[in-house]
Amino acid sequence: MSRMIDNAKNKAKEVAIEDFNKAKYLATSASKSGAYLYPIKGIFYFISHRSLWKPLLSKLIPTMSLSLGVIAFMFVFTYFPQFAVLVWVNGPLAAFTTILLTLSESSTIINILSRTFLIQDALVDTFDGTLVSRNQTEVLSEGRQLKSGSFNDPIGKLGKLLKSPFEKYSPSALIRYVMYLPLNFIPVVGTVIFVLVQGRTRGNSVHTRYFQLKKWSKSEKEAWLKENTGPYTSFGTVATLLELVPFASILFSFTNTVGAALWAADIESNNTASM
Repeated sequence: MSRMIDNAKNKAKEVAIEDFNKAKYLATSASKSGAYLYPIKGIFYFISHRSLWKPLLSKLIPTMSLSLGVIAFMFVFTYFPQFAVLVWVNGPLAAFTTILLTLSESSTIINILSRTFLIQDALVDTFDGTLVSRNQTEVLSEGRQLKSGSFNDPIGKLGKLLKSPFEKYSPSALIRYVMYLPLNFIPVVGTVIFVLVQGRTRGNSVHTRYFQLKKWSKSEKEAWLKENTGPYTSFGTVATLLELVPFASILFSFTNTVGAALWAADIESNNTASM
């Protein structure tokens, strides 16, 4: 019996060490890549390039109305029931963790509805327009016609789509969201893990358009994402946190798209330079 217990302890220790080393590797990889900075770069790039505002402005009223309606509904009808449950496990922190949970739920609902019905084409235009502004027209020409004109108006240079745009909100992403929702019942640590899990899912989708333009197969995409798990998780985590901000989640959806396009443009530049 004691030997079984010792074996179990040793096995648990091995698993803990393996998980720690894996987490350390991912953190180091993410830090070296600087991918976590691209959502922030996207904000400043978006602010300083007014021509990229056009897709957002065209959808601003309906998306803000949607965000306001969803957030108000969620706080009125779900905040207090969830608080009543979380207060038993989180104690005084329940008010804070319930707000995060409700915002996360609201953000997910808003993303599903807006990306499916409102802003899908606008996000594609924003991503493609950012590539144009960074002079990455060669890769973009694989999926879009480009008009003649000044690079000072990248959105104005966008022509007809030759390939279908981003994938709509993935059902598997929603399933994963619901699966990991109970993590929020673990005080503080559970909420952090939940955000990281959502960040990994979010990160895996930020370059869907880029992979499409590169004509990568499913296996090529999976291999690339596996090799760069740390960078994409770090990008997705920062992007997720930004999109949790009340009433500004749609704005950050656009700036995160700009950040993803800037990252793609840098990857293209680095690949060209190394050829």
